[in-house]
Amino acid sequence: MSNWSSDQEVDDMVEEEVDSIVEEIQNHWTHTEDPQLPVFRRVHINRDREGGHIRLWNDYFSENPTNTQGMFRRRFRINKSLFLRIVNSIKDGVPYFKQSRDATGRLGLSALQKCTTAIRMMTYGSAADAMDEYLRLADTTAHKCLEEFVSGVINLFGDEYLRKPTTEDLQRLLNLGEYRGFPGMIGSIDCMHWEWKNCPTAWKG
Repeated sequence: MSNWSSDQEVDDMVEEEVDSIVEEIQNHWTHTEDPQLPVFRRVHINRDREGGHIRLWNDYFSENPTNTQGMFRRRFRINKSLFLRIVNSIKDGVPYFKQSRDATGRLGLSALQKCTTAIRMMTYGSAADAMDEYLRLADTTAHKCLEEFVSGVINLFGDEYLRKPTTEDLQRLLNLGEYRGFPGMIGSIDCMHWEWKNCPTAWKG
């Protein structure tokens, strides 16, 4: 009986000490004005995406664009008519490229901005955050544009263009090459298939 009482007293003492320590910790945090816990807040950047679209439209797509057809071809590596065909097809076939309004009622990025972003990244090998200054979109959005653009092109044009050439295709290419003074040529002579050991990093791939 005495052993039981002694054990009980020890247990009571331990429990009381633990309660005291817990209470002390609680009081410390309750009365500490600055617990030094980091607070992260997302910074909102007004990128003026509407202004970015207007600038892009005036530079290349208006009735009297600032830049010529030749400048478009050089900077986009594609003819304007073909580019617009791709943009319109992707805008109708891929939901991501349909322009919509956000929770505040503002229009989101246009299909032209998104497709131009993807084309510029592939053409120049540019970093995603380099698209912000002209096209007005964040780097994460630029990455998303590129992914959706590539997937859209594969899904919409893959069966027609991303396939092995048929006999008729080969004959047409041979005829075209011969007409241009390169008989027997099927591929291109733009050196894109040549290995270049000292190729600039921006052109890699």
